[in-house]
Amino acid sequence: MSPINSTATNISLLRIYTAPCIIVGSVVAWLFWLLAGEHHSVRPELLVSPMAALFTLTALVWLIMVVARNVAVIRGHASIGYFADYKSDIPADDRLERPARTFNNLMQVPPLFYVICLLMLVVKEADNVQIALAWAFVVLRYAHAFIYMAVNWVPYRFATWASSCIILGTLWFRFVTVVGFG
Repeated sequence: MSPINSTATNISLLRIYTAPCIIVGSVVAWLFWLLAGEHHSVRPELLVSPMAALFTLTALVWLIMVVARNVAVIRGHASIGYFADYKSDIPADDRLERPARTFNNLMQVPPLFYVICLLMLVVKEADNVQIALAWAFVVLRYAHAFIYMAVNWVPYRFATWASSCIILGTLWFRFVTVVGFG
């Protein structure tokens, strides 16, 4: 798949975003199905596994970033000067910075996931739906990271990002409505 052409017509943009819209729609449909099902309390400690899985992804992307940058300098694909200010000697290949951008992305939305999981652990309030939502968030973040670093196909990257944000918003909404506002 080629990157999106800025001169693409509306018809081609529609064609490009059809599959990502189906992905987001499928996640939303699954979400409604999950929320309509049975809800029963579970041990909040079950949230530790998805948290650890997301931390593992973050650590792995961090390692890939460090290795990619060092290998690029050793092989002469990037200069140390580039890493001093990120403005001079910009490498021609954007794949060098994809792990760093992916790592940066994992420092933006996922902390809200850790916070909600920690809140559920502290108040000892979790159910089977919250656990399923937590795992869905983690799976979508893995997919997002893979898409970002491997192919950087924006419509699919956006679909996984948006779907994970919808899941995270649902986690927060359910927590706030169950625990209450005060």
